[in-house]
Amino acid sequence: MSPHLSDELWAAVEPLLPKHSRSPKGGAPPKDDRRCLEGILYVLHGGIPWRLLPKEFGVSSTTCWRRFRDWSKAGVWEKAHAVLLRAMDKEKALDIERVIVDSASVRALFGGSIPDQIPPIAAKMAVNAI
Repeated sequence: MSPHLSDELWAAVEPLLPKHSRSPKGGAPPKDDRRCLEGILYVLHGGIPWRLLPKEFGVSSTTCWRRFRDWSKAGVWEKAHAVLLRAMDKEKALDIERVIVDSASVRALFGGSIPDQIPPIAAKMAVNAI
């Protein structure tokens, strides 16, 4: 079991994952979603390149990356975030006394607004003539 994915966390996230459909052309059966999620969490938590995912996870780095891409497109992370926040609130484990928002979490469309030029607050200094 991954230190990043407890049974409780897996039980909360599993229903949010899209179901797999087999290709009519055949191919290998899909890899286990839990192993893929464990691999994704390992890569994201460690900040490592996908290609360095250890083989002990039982899924390839390419498979984990594809699941991450597909689940991102399907909105899984946003749904999981909402479910987990509701669970924390229900358990009174959510303390919003101190909150941090940074640019990695909040998207600035079109780069945000351009601030007005700041007017000078002191007279201009003369050019040094020496």
